[in-house]
Amino acid sequence: MINAKAKIKFDAKKVMAAAKRGNITSLGHAAAVIRLVARHSIRKSPKKSRAGAPPNTRKGRLRSAIKYAVSKSPPGAVIGPDVEVAGTSGKAHEFGGRYKKQRYDRRPFMKPALENVKPRLPKIWANSVKGS
Repeated sequence: MINAKAKIKFDAKKVMAAAKRGNITSLGHAAAVIRLVARHSIRKSPKKSRAGAPPNTRKGRLRSAIKYAVSKSPPGAVIGPDVEVAGTSGKAHEFGGRYKKQRYDRRPFMKPALENVKPRLPKIWANSVKGS
């Protein structure tokens, strides 16, 4: 017969700090994946895309304008076209509307990117908290 004793020390503050760090890291990875999927959905073409499909871009400005930022407090991420680069054309494409006196049909690209990545999000967060 073998006798064994174990001593377990639980530090809730360390666990919470590790969980916060893991969450921010995973949030950044998820935002980057969504950005990548959105960028890949926008094709370069001189012709406009059909209504309901992701927009085409002539020079690549809309595609390159898609950025993301992660906030630690409160935890969150913002993903989408940078207004300083592409103006409000991203909004006009995503929701339909006017941009530079032209009417744009709805050509969403950000929401479909999120929907595409949604099933992969749990895997991105898996094992985000690791012991030291």
